[in-house]
Amino acid sequence: MQDFINAIILGIVEGLTEFLPVSSTGHLILTGDLLGFDGEAKKTFMIVIQLGAVMAVLLLYWKRYMSMLKDMVKLDFKKKKLNVIHMILAMIPALIVYLLFNDFIKSVLFGSGPVLISLVVGGILLIIAARVKRKITAEETDDITYKQALGIGLFQCLALWPGFSRSGSTISGGLLLGTSQKAAADFTFMISVPVMLGATVLDLYDSRDMLTSDDLLLFLIGFIAAFVVAMVAVVTFLNLIKKLRLEWFAIYRFVIAILFYLFVMR
Repeated sequence: MQDFINAIILGIVEGLTEFLPVSSTGHLILTGDLLGFDGEAKKTFMIVIQLGAVMAVLLLYWKRYMSMLKDMVKLDFKKKKLNVIHMILAMIPALIVYLLFNDFIKSVLFGSGPVLISLVVGGILLIIAARVKRKITAEETDDITYKQALGIGLFQCLALWPGFSRSGSTISGGLLLGTSQKAAADFTFMISVPVMLGATVLDLYDSRDMLTSDDLLLFLIGFIAAFVVAMVAVVTFLNLIKKLRLEWFAIYRFVIAILFYLFVMR
C-alpha cells in the first residue's frame, strides 16, 4: 500500500516540475530517497511517469504536431516552418548518448549526490544563458534553423544527467544559439513528447526481465497522477517559463541542493 501512495506522491511531484527548468528527474530521485522508494525498477518508474506529464504537452500542441505530420506526408519541407527534420535533429544526439551510456547513467548518476551536483551545475548554465549577450535570430519556433535544432539537441544530452533538467539544458542551449526564450521553450516542449516516448519504450524494453505485474501497476498509477497534475499545471507553467528570468529558477535549484545536503544527507 505504501508503494502505491509513494507512486501517487511522485506522480504529483513529476506533474508539478516537468515544465520548469528545475529537473523533474532530480526532484523524483530526491523525493524517492526521502520516501525510501528505491530499487532498479523504481529508476524505470521515474522515466515512465515523465511520459505521463509530457502527454499533457501533446494535447496542448496537437495542432502543431498534426501540421508537421501533414507536411511530412507531403514531403513539404520548403517553407520556413518547424518540421519533422528539426525534431529529428534535436533528438538524435541524446538518443546516441543514451544508447551508449544508459547503464552508466542508471548505475552512477541516479543518486542524491550526483543530482545535487547537477542541480548546481545546471543552475550555473541557466545564469550564463540568461546573461550572455547574443543576437536573436529566431523569435518564434518557425524561425529556428536546422543548425540551431541540432545544437539544442546537443545541449539536451546534458539532461541525461539527472538533476540537470531537459527544459533547462535545451532552453539554455537555445538562448546561447540565438533563439528567444519563448521560441526555445516552445521548441523544448515540442520535442519532449517524442523524446520521452522513445526513452520510455527503450527503458521498459531494457528492464523487461526485472519488472513484475506489481511494478507495472505502480507505473500506471504514477503515470495517471503525473498526467492529471500536469494537465492542471501545464498552461500556467509554460507561460511562466517563457517570461520569468532564468536566474530565478537557478536560485531555486541552489536552495534545494543546499537544503537537501544540510538536512538530509549530512
